[in-house]
Amino acid sequence: MPAEDFKETVKQQADIVRIIGDYIKLKKAGAQNYSGLCPFHGEKTPSFSVHATRQFYHCFGCGLSGDVFSFVQKIENITFPEAVRLVAQKLGIPLPKVTYSSPGEAREAKLRGQLFEVQDRAATFFQECLKRPEGARAREYLAGRGLDAETIACFRIGYAPDSGFLLRDRLAGDFSEEVLRESGLFSWKQEDRLLASGVRRSENDERNGAAGEQQVPHGLAPVRNDKREGRGASPEAESRKPGTAAMYAKFRNRVMFPISNDAAKIIAFTGRTLATDEKAGPKYLNSPETAIYSKGRVLFNLDHAKEAIRKLDYAILVEGQMDCISVYAAGFHNVIASSGTAFTEIQAKLLGRFSKNAVVNFDPDTAGAKATERTLSLLVEEEFQIKVLTLDQGFDPDLYIRRKGKEAYGEALRSSQKYFDYLIDRARNHFPIRNPEGKVKAVNYLLPHIQRIPSRIVRDELSQEIAQKLGIDSAVLRQELRHVASERSASAVKASGEAQATDAERILVRALASARQMQPGAEHLSARDGAEEEFDPARQAKYAFQSEHLHRGLATESLVEALLNADAELADVMQVPCSESERRMLASILLKEDEELSAERLDGAVRALRRIHLRRRLEETQRELKKPGVTDDRVHMKELLLEVERLSRSLRDPSLAQDGLKSAQENKKTA
Repeated sequence: MPAEDFKETVKQQADIVRIIGDYIKLKKAGAQNYSGLCPFHGEKTPSFSVHATRQFYHCFGCGLSGDVFSFVQKIENITFPEAVRLVAQKLGIPLPKVTYSSPGEAREAKLRGQLFEVQDRAATFFQECLKRPEGARAREYLAGRGLDAETIACFRIGYAPDSGFLLRDRLAGDFSEEVLRESGLFSWKQEDRLLASGVRRSENDERNGAAGEQQVPHGLAPVRNDKREGRGASPEAESRKPGTAAMYAKFRNRVMFPISNDAAKIIAFTGRTLATDEKAGPKYLNSPETAIYSKGRVLFNLDHAKEAIRKLDYAILVEGQMDCISVYAAGFHNVIASSGTAFTEIQAKLLGRFSKNAVVNFDPDTAGAKATERTLSLLVEEEFQIKVLTLDQGFDPDLYIRRKGKEAYGEALRSSQKYFDYLIDRARNHFPIRNPEGKVKAVNYLLPHIQRIPSRIVRDELSQEIAQKLGIDSAVLRQELRHVASERSASAVKASGEAQATDAERILVRALASARQMQPGAEHLSARDGAEEEFDPARQAKYAFQSEHLHRGLATESLVEALLNADAELADVMQVPCSESERRMLASILLKEDEELSAERLDGAVRALRRIHLRRRLEETQRELKKPGVTDDRVHMKELLLEVERLSRSLRDPSLAQDGLKSAQENKKTA
């Protein structure tokens, strides 16, 4: 089956409400509409809508819209062909042989598939090594951390042996050198790449395979984002790269924690060293970024936790993977971790697909407190409801559970602080609020956090609470907040400003768009046994626009032109060639089609637009009469007066509106 035919087959069978409903909560919001919180930007009030009949989505907040494929492509961060195949898999539709639009796209998709397989095979290898005699020390370490066999199996924890070649030899027979280089699992000796990098690293670094070692995959652009990125190899140096035999395992003598995406596919690893000597390298070594792994886009354990997060409607966010595993093993299955990186906006949006409530439990030391503040600020901007769990000094979640037990952790969880209570306490502890200077510093510390809160009502309530706890005149604080609020309002208006369409325009645009709801080849029966052609709203709207140009000068003018000029064979109205602002307007109109397009309703809309044009022409004529020198030309003045009388009469008598409009248009052409 050709790719285009397969895409249309999948699209016809896909229920966009069900597919999108797998990612976000949707509620019925009309006869054909469903609404929910947009997964692509932070919001508290749902502005994301899905049209069940027309099978498209639109967000009135950020303006994004599209079909089921574009939604899956964006939310999964995959290519369009991969999105089509993923939707087909969700529907149980057999997949045809894949075809791609270009050799580059085919190569990228093939590489991604092989990288997923390499990571899974490596995880199996590490699991096997953990059970062997050489894995005894790793098993001892895991037992000391309180992990039983069931938890180890659940997270597929393994052991990377001290040899640099066992994993390479295991995979080399089934995967090309290019794939192995791209996997992030291997390093190669720096001496073979001196011409490429121009930098000689120490022998210790070469042996250790330290995090941050530059690796430019054979035949590909660099994919690393570390500090050494950017020193791409020359063509001459590329030709001197070593073969597979010169590769060695990046992870050696380490306990291995696989990192999976939310679809439960392993995409990377974190290795915890078991060595204690100076050549051990970093305590935790992470996979480099690859074609399938970007650390700022992944939440550790989300594949296990997402159903519990949905059910409980909140997530526990911890810093480290070991913390996450310990909390999960203690029975708190809605726990996730930021996977060894500062929390990012993309991670916040990813989490927001499952719940907008979070308890943040980072380490209470100075670095942990700063990380907590950064994370809180980001979650506030994404409109999360947040609490902060602060454990006793010196305890991270893993140690707290091992020392005090899961019941104590559950009690601490239940007594988590509200977001701003936590920040106010920190402000009080950091600044001496007994004097004016300290109060100023405390307020300046808190204001940036308040600014990020979208709701003006919430900001006002917080200002009173802060004023009370810091002993500050609340009127002064509210004045500062009003200034912040006005800045937010101005930017919001600028971001969302779109031309407004009248009800009459909306009705006629809906009518034009209805032509693309009909199935190709469908028979249109007459209304009265062939005596009269069936009422066609699209045909009537098209005639009104083309014969009377009713859309000229209106907010919908360019959108109507796009619909009038669109290919008659185009089945999906949202694919009509037009600008993004016009597409947003079209989506807005179609998502509010709650009344039937009857002949009477269209007639009323046409008459309303005629009256708009008549009023506009009357105002123009009256302005013309007021121009200097018009009274000197009695003939011209008489024509203008007659035109005013004719237009006024037409406006008073709806039955004359069409004739009045035609007369006005003819006079305008003559003038």
